[in-house]
Amino acid sequence: MNNYAIHAEGLVKHFGDTKALDGIDIAVPEGSVLGVLGPNGAGKTTAVRILATLLQPDAGHATIAGHDLATDPDGVRRSIGLTGQYASVDEQLTGRENLVLVARLLDLTRASAAQRAEELLEQFGLTEAADRRTRTYSGGMRRRLDLAASLVGRPQVIYLDEPTTGLDPSKRDDMWNVVRSLTDQGTTVLMTTQYLDEADALADSIAVIDNGLVIAEGTPEELKRIVGGRSLQVRPTHERDFADVTALLTNITGRPVEQPAKGLLAVPVTDGSALTEVVAGLGQRGIAVTELALKLPDLDEVFFTLTGKPAPADDATDELELVP
Repeated sequence: MNNYAIHAEGLVKHFGDTKALDGIDIAVPEGSVLGVLGPNGAGKTTAVRILATLLQPDAGHATIAGHDLATDPDGVRRSIGLTGQYASVDEQLTGRENLVLVARLLDLTRASAAQRAEELLEQFGLTEAADRRTRTYSGGMRRRLDLAASLVGRPQVIYLDEPTTGLDPSKRDDMWNVVRSLTDQGTTVLMTTQYLDEADALADSIAVIDNGLVIAEGTPEELKRIVGGRSLQVRPTHERDFADVTALLTNITGRPVEQPAKGLLAVPVTDGSALTEVVAGLGQRGIAVTELALKLPDLDEVFFTLTGKPAPADDATDELELVP
């Protein structure tokens, strides 16, 4: 257990007659990222709130950074940071004032609070906007400030509950870089997300929760293998070569060729040996391609296979998980 920054066993939580968690187990090694996926109402936010001491479980046990959730909640709180689904900064204060306020609440001296605020403003690219009221900040800036505030106390563990909800693609990339920098510094991250590509890009391991249970866990690659099979994908440079490439793929694999996207040809394969044959065949025929890849299924397919439901919509909300 010493190697785990987060270790939970058998967590159970009821809201009236509804069982939000039905005995989940979570283990996150130090300095890694766990992505938590699941349909709306699965129990993701409930689990985060329990691990952050905001809710008490009805059963189960957990330790966070070596502190027992039940017997040492203060130790847990000193070791964690939490960024919720929506930025919680004070809009009447400037970015700098928000960070200094949090630092002072954590008992830093005035000088130390000012220094820590300056460090975080620079780290999150907010120095130029530091003395503007946060009500003038864009959504991406507020999210970065919110995350900066959760890092004031240099937590060993940070919970990110859908950290990029509502951000445009470029701002999501900015937040992804922030998460990567956290793990580079040794911080452990538990991240719930509605975006499967986000989990694929950031998570060392993924836990899929449905109906309050962890129904699958593993690396992104391990989960993709659940769907079964790989596909060999080829995108010919010239449309005139489509027929020849289709015939080549069929002859080598003995399988029918599909077109999952415009200009892209794909055929299921059982191993990687077909890739070498296809490369040789393309070379012999002088066929140019702009894309050639041996691909596992994506996480959207895994999600549907495991839960029987499509990936959640970006703007979906979950009233159950907002119950205090």
